Amino acid sequence: QVQLVESGGGLVQAGGSLRLSCAASGRTVSGYCMGWFRQAPGKEREFVAAIGWIGGITKYADSVKGRFTISRDNAKNTLYLQMNSLKPEDTAVYYCAVAPGFLVVTAESYEYWGQGTQVTVSS
Repeated sequence: QVQLVESGGGLVQAGGSLRLSCAASGRTVSGYCMGWFRQAPGKEREFVAAIGWIGGITKYADSVKGRFTISRDNAKNTLYLQMNSLKPEDTAVYYCAVAPGFLVVTAESYEYWGQGTQVTVSS
């Protein structure tokens, strides 16, 4: 079993930046896809970004492409999401997740989830 703990969320003004981290424990996640999802109040959980086993292949939602960067440090068993040029519509709880696949974008395919970290972007 994998335990995931997100951190780095907070309140920022539009145009600001945040760096989210997701620390994994219980087992190594170096052989799994890792991803970020977000969910705003009253909305469905939304795919944000995913990164493959090695880290050279990534996938981004169109809404964050060019602003967010996903990365992973397998030696530290940690996933990151660098968020720049934040917009009010980025406000949501952000979740990290782990999937037994190469590059997975479907939420139901992810096996392990963190508790989430709140990101609030003021206008």
